[in-house]
Amino acid sequence: MELTTAAAKKVVVFDYGFGNVRSAERALARAGADVEITRDYDRAMNADGLLVPGVGAFAACMDGLKAARGDWIVDRRLSGGRPVMGICVGMQILFSRGIEHDVEAAGLDEWPGTVGPLQADVVPHMGWNTVEAPADSQLFAGLDADARFYFVHSYAVHEWTQETHNPLIAEPRVTWSTHGKPFVAAVENGALWATQFHPEKSGDAGAQLLTNWIETL
Repeated sequence: MELTTAAAKKVVVFDYGFGNVRSAERALARAGADVEITRDYDRAMNADGLLVPGVGAFAACMDGLKAARGDWIVDRRLSGGRPVMGICVGMQILFSRGIEHDVEAAGLDEWPGTVGPLQADVVPHMGWNTVEAPADSQLFAGLDADARFYFVHSYAVHEWTQETHNPLIAEPRVTWSTHGKPFVAAVENGALWATQFHPEKSGDAGAQLLTNWIETL
């Protein structure tokens, strides 16, 4: 059964070769969106929302994104206040840089921070886990504190350093989870939202989360 929103919003799942685009398409459709998978510049720019998935290595995802002009699209959308959401490595590449196997690569630098190896005894972090969301989170609205989300990753951001110090600009809402040590599990920052976990693989909780995003578009 599909969840529905008041109006079907157009969401583009950006297809740059590094994401589970079909799973994302099905989950967004379930959440009530009018979904299209494409790397077409105009369609990606004009959609109500742009979802950037990501699976694989940080550097390879960045190379693929740039080859498809995705870096330009994300930057231009955010410059105009147009919503963008990143998932898994699609979230990681929004940070300044990533380090995997001693190889450092530049990210999109939308947020300061370094994506590095998980600080845990068991890696990768694979399975269901709870998160600690801010009380005023829009992304997690309507979800119980013990809601679980599906993670598959070996790297994460362990420190959040961005602060606005401007009373007219809302501070980013940062959600945390723990595997070994705490890491950033989700961010809500104006038009830019992202999750380290996979909402498209997280059952009803993930469907509610995607519905929450779509309702802000």
